[in-house]
Amino acid sequence: MLDEMHPRLEKKPGDENDYTLGRIGVHNVAIACLPAGVMGKVSAAVVATNMMQSFTVKIGLFVGIGGGVWSKRSDIRLGDVVVSQPDGQHGGVVQWDFGKMEKGGIFRRTGTLNKPPRPLLFALQTLKTNHLMDGDGIALQLSQMMSDRPIMATRFGHQGVENDRLFEADYHHEEGETCSKCEFGRIVSRPKRMDIGPRIHYGNIASGDEVMKDGITRDRIAAQEGILCFEMEAAGLMDHFPGVVIRGVCDYADSHKNDKWQGYAAASAAAYAKELLSVIDKQGVEKLIPVSK
Repeated sequence: MLDEMHPRLEKKPGDENDYTLGRIGVHNVAIACLPAGVMGKVSAAVVATNMMQSFTVKIGLFVGIGGGVWSKRSDIRLGDVVVSQPDGQHGGVVQWDFGKMEKGGIFRRTGTLNKPPRPLLFALQTLKTNHLMDGDGIALQLSQMMSDRPIMATRFGHQGVENDRLFEADYHHEEGETCSKCEFGRIVSRPKRMDIGPRIHYGNIASGDEVMKDGITRDRIAAQEGILCFEMEAAGLMDHFPGVVIRGVCDYADSHKNDKWQGYAAASAAAYAKELLSVIDKQGVEKLIPVSK
């Protein structure tokens, strides 16, 4: 998704991250991933802390995958993109597993996480307006990526609407790595879409240390907190590393999750991140105080 690749730079002592450097629009971008096989908010916080040793960081885009929450109000499908935006009492990210257990076994979430800085919120609104008038360019970005890198098509291309199945919340996965043995009669009936391109949803994203793999728990927390997506890293970043969370939906946060859609979901999130950077005002970012270690 980079418009231009930059050569590697020498890192500061103590920085264990590995970076991809480049430019998107008018912005210089440093990309760091979590170590292979590692996940969670603590690991994300360590990567962010290391990055701040080697670079002057103003904002962050936390790009990756997550489990979507479908509802009649929010018709979220696999491959769609969910973007954190302040909604209700939350700043866009909710740490769903942080709180206290009260009398009667009632778990009450406590505390709030910071919302994104104003230049990012202005950019979100500008991009939303542009998309309402002219549509988004995510499908075009993905098509260009496949054209430039054909070897990525199988892993990062759309996985077929026939493989986008949402099962009833109380129906658990039978066995095996796929849902070939699951009862298709328990699939939720949803309206057919006119196209297969990703759609973008804005609102609260739930973050926690545990992988959400239960449909009933998913729906209960989503209803209580207005959640559109579950993920595992953002809660370790929002209070110290201002930014926006961008998640491609790779499963429905239930027991039927597998990795078939992960590549396409990750590519969709990256394509949205590129579009967002294209409308973020450079002067507004330059006025921000650098993130401190």
